[in-house]
Amino acid sequence: MDHLSVYSMFIKAHITNLVKLLDPKTILYVCMVVLVTLWIYWLFCVPFVWIKYLDDVSYSKVSKREDFCRNNNKRDAINRIRKAKKNSSNEMPPPFPNGWYAILESSKVRPGEAKFVACLGEKLVVYRTQKHKVFILDAYCPHLGANLGVGGRVVGDNIECPFHQWSFRGEDGSCNNIPYSTSIPRGTNVKKWISQEVNDFIFIWYHAESTDPWELPVTMEIQEKKTSYHGRNEFYINCHIQEIPENGADMAHFSAIHSESFLAGSLAPSKSLLGLFGCHKWNARWLPGTGEEKHVAEITLTHSLQIIRKVHCFLMNVFVKQIGPSFVYLKMNSSTFGQIQVLQTITPIEPLLQKVVHRFYGPRWLGPLLKVLICAESVMFERDINMWNHKVFRRNPILAKEDSSIKQFRMWYSQFYTSSSKQFSEVSNDGW
Repeated sequence: MDHLSVYSMFIKAHITNLVKLLDPKTILYVCMVVLVTLWIYWLFCVPFVWIKYLDDVSYSKVSKREDFCRNNNKRDAINRIRKAKKNSSNEMPPPFPNGWYAILESSKVRPGEAKFVACLGEKLVVYRTQKHKVFILDAYCPHLGANLGVGGRVVGDNIECPFHQWSFRGEDGSCNNIPYSTSIPRGTNVKKWISQEVNDFIFIWYHAESTDPWELPVTMEIQEKKTSYHGRNEFYINCHIQEIPENGADMAHFSAIHSESFLAGSLAPSKSLLGLFGCHKWNARWLPGTGEEKHVAEITLTHSLQIIRKVHCFLMNVFVKQIGPSFVYLKMNSSTFGQIQVLQTITPIEPLLQKVVHRFYGPRWLGPLLKVLICAESVMFERDINMWNHKVFRRNPILAKEDSSIKQFRMWYSQFYTSSSKQFSEVSNDGW
């Protein structure tokens, strides 16, 4: 018998023994162990993401109108509502208040990558160098108008135009190289925007008066990765930007739309039987900042979930800082679960189209609870979106005496508008 035959018999014998060992029970056991391991890994280590686009929230009620409307799709419903809002724009403050805006999450731009971003009535290129430094410039090349954010190449600290390879310096936006020319025309530059990357976001300073920016607070636990990122949500909303933070000063709305259990959903919670599984209890207070902190407002909240009479669980003290017109830092403290941190950013894509992102952070061992919290917060926020998408802005609302914090909020928020702030009539009609 040759060596090949001996080797073949040896392999067959081992395969036969392996098959005998892997009986159906063993295979089932191995599969269960693998699935449980993957499930535990997902619970504790995989970020949870909840994204809803413009037609995913609140428009189902108006998408099947039977009166005077033959085309019943959501787009028509959305466009009708947006048109009504646009027609009432003379009631609204300027669409883009002054302040810091998070226009991208840090993870969205890799080293050596450039991204095109349209927001705040501006067209921007955001790029990151190989040394991880971020620059923001106007997107269109002054030569023949190519978009630096679509195919632009990052070379050192510069962004190179994809059309003719003109190179623009990130530090000041000036052109420092035209490969086929020995001279650079005077004034060849693009606008360089003040930016800062903190707390896993890339911020841009937007101000109609070219005023120096205030300091963005840095959350060291997040900045230094001392707390774990557990997930995010993302929403698109048809409203003026001011209407979103105004909710924090609207004390009456908490019990009106946030009392039913989050298990009851967002569209019609009062009609859901799941709303019987407890109710949320809230107590809130809103206060404006003063002096050097006048651009900051504070909200304190207490929350509990009432299961049956006098039985409360998920007790939390919530401390909220509204920093400028669009950035919110939220800290939840619980004697049972410890500390959870949430960052909220609002980015005006258009005058009446806002992108809102929440990012959630906490200890790694809180992974399962954070997933529940992200779902609960997303449902609660969608209840607000149901209101924002369909309401109009009242410049001079009739307020009850208990609504005094809304009046305070509007006085505080007015500091983010100046005489040079763009009016609705001055803003590009893209998407309107």
